[in-house]
Amino acid sequence: VQLQASGGGTVQAGGSLRLSCAASGRTFSSYIMGWFRQAPGKERERVAAISWNGINTIYADSVKGRFTISRDNAKNTVYLQMNSLKPEDTAVYLCAAGSGWPLVSWAYWGQGTQVTVSS
Repeated sequence: VQLQASGGGTVQAGGSLRLSCAASGRTFSSYIMGWFRQAPGKERERVAAISWNGINTIYADSVKGRFTISRDNAKNTVYLQMNSLKPEDTAVYLCAAGSGWPLVSWAYWGQGTQVTVSS
């Protein structure tokens, strides 16, 4: 599976962005999908994950109520809608594909897209 993330950019605090991650291959619908982020000097953090059928989702406490993960298996794409953005959300956002729920083993990674939130 190859993953291509897009949709990052620079936004003011309180604004919104929607990230997309397009996957190649015919087995996209069998994978759990997730979004991670990594800021300079910080450890990689899992932001959100979604089950293969989109029914189950998990969010980091820091983004609950502000971010929404979704997927469209017909389009081989997973999304991350980010609202009420804060400067501390600034990071490179990466998408990943894996298996196992809720203890996911992440096997495939995209290249990341930069999100910068200005105060």
